[in-house]
Amino acid sequence: MTVTSEERLLPEVERGAVRRITVVGEDVLRRRCRPLTQEHFGTPALDRLIDDMFATNHVAHGAAIAANQVDVDLQLFVYDMEDDWGVRHTGAIANPVLDEEPPARRRLIEGMEGCLSVPGPYKAVARADHTVVRGRDKDGAPLVVEGRGYFARCLQHETDHLHGRLYLDRLAQRERRDALREMAELRDGVLARRAAVAERLGK
Repeated sequence: MTVTSEERLLPEVERGAVRRITVVGEDVLRRRCRPLTQEHFGTPALDRLIDDMFATNHVAHGAAIAANQVDVDLQLFVYDMEDDWGVRHTGAIANPVLDEEPPARRRLIEGMEGCLSVPGPYKAVARADHTVVRGRDKDGAPLVVEGRGYFARCLQHETDHLHGRLYLDRLAQRERRDALREMAELRDGVLARRAAVAERLGK
């Protein structure tokens, strides 16, 4: 998911290094990621990965980023975004699982989505306007995150990533072709803007 506004830097962004963002067509984006195990939680390596993901997300003007988008095969994503009501949400969740809502209570809303791994285009995608994600925090403790509106969309989008799915997969064939064509036209400019932000931050 992507946003366009610059916001105050999180400590994780200040500490983190910027990593290369994988792009549609790379195999790591199409595999179900490995779950984090006890050997991962509470380690300096995981802390460093989370910091780097926040930094990479920030320079790309992202709302969130999944581990396979920085070429790491783990079920982890971080988010830093404002919802529809102006409330800022930040955090990291490992091994996320979406609650299944009964069809009678599930409300789908179409909204525009982009993706850091599909640089450039935005397309309308239908998502549930409310979601609950259950997983683990960086120390392995149980974590529950609830989202509505745009934040719910973000949580669903990132969980999709960890199952090897892109928002492109939710589009009709013609829209998918259009998105890839637009990406080819816009990609160089998007990558140049990311590099400029990284340089400005000294990363």
